[in-house]
Amino acid sequence: MMEKPLERGIAEVLPSREALDSLMKKRKIRIYLGVDPTSPDLHLGHAVALRKLRQFQDLGHEVVLLFGTFTAQIGDPSGQDKMRQPLRPKEIAVNMATYKKQAGLVLNNSKTVYKENGVWLGKLKLDEILKIASHLTVSRLLERDMFQERLKLGREIWLHEFLYPLLQGYDSVVLDVDAELGGTDQTFNILVGRRLLESMKKKEKFVVTVPLLPGLDGRKMSKSYGNTVNLLDSPNEMYGKIMSLNDGLVPQYFELCTDISPTAATPRDRKAELAKEIVRMYHGEKNAALAEEEFNKVFRLKELPSEIDEFKIDLPQDIIFILLETKIATSKSEARRLINQGGVRFEGKIIQSPTEQILNRGVIRVGRRFAKIV
Repeated sequence: MMEKPLERGIAEVLPSREALDSLMKKRKIRIYLGVDPTSPDLHLGHAVALRKLRQFQDLGHEVVLLFGTFTAQIGDPSGQDKMRQPLRPKEIAVNMATYKKQAGLVLNNSKTVYKENGVWLGKLKLDEILKIASHLTVSRLLERDMFQERLKLGREIWLHEFLYPLLQGYDSVVLDVDAELGGTDQTFNILVGRRLLESMKKKEKFVVTVPLLPGLDGRKMSKSYGNTVNLLDSPNEMYGKIMSLNDGLVPQYFELCTDISPTAATPRDRKAELAKEIVRMYHGEKNAALAEEEFNKVFRLKELPSEIDEFKIDLPQDIIFILLETKIATSKSEARRLINQGGVRFEGKIIQSPTEQILNRGVIRVGRRFAKIV
């Protein structure tokens, strides 16, 4: 019988699940997950791979979390139809510090080996890079889907983007691993590492990929889309975001984000069950129960939240100014969009026009966000 890490939430195991399962029964393996610290926040999409890594860890296997402190300076071309902007070392250092803290919400920090690929990649000399590059062909790298897409569209492929999978693949050689874990968008990069490890050390590396978790709106989970559930979201915010999830995505979230299966009879109750379980995982039983109670109070009983941020604003003011001052909107264009969509309420009344004036103090609401003008 296969071990738990290979049973649920797995997209693919190469060369085969059976071969990896057999190896894991013979001895403990070393498996790693590489992440480029490209933003300060980890979200549930990141947690899918981290939770899988924790399952290997709980079975006694050696787990390595590798921070791409060097590769983040290049920019991973995965999923990009144009060149990704690289990060500065200072940004990377700040993001890495928060990543490690948040990863500890999922992994057992005392049993996790943390590494940074800047330690070895930053020291490579040109002759060493050329030697590594001699183990790959240009035709192999050009097989990558996003490169093929750019060629069809007549867009540029930059030389440093070719180097990204080469350098990420070399991480596997340095770490001398048995397996690498990653999302399905990383399959190509991970396979390059498999090729390098086989060619340079005559060692087989297993490839374990997990599905990509869609964002709340069904698109790729991304901060730029505003569709993420962040690991550091407050219990109420986390619960509310899950309750806004598209019904069709609920089964996928159960499978990839939790260890349970739904038991509720209705779609709404299944979503509530999911929301409570995810909050419990990251904030505990008590906070999960309080978040459920608060959500029902506001969205089922139509009462105001127990706590609302207060803002001292001289009145009268136009509604766009209010939305910006309360940080409900980050720009005038976003404020106008929210108003035109009928999503802005003041004291329960829908705001009809972007030029409407707020004359009195009261509560403004946009979806799950509230602000009190005092």
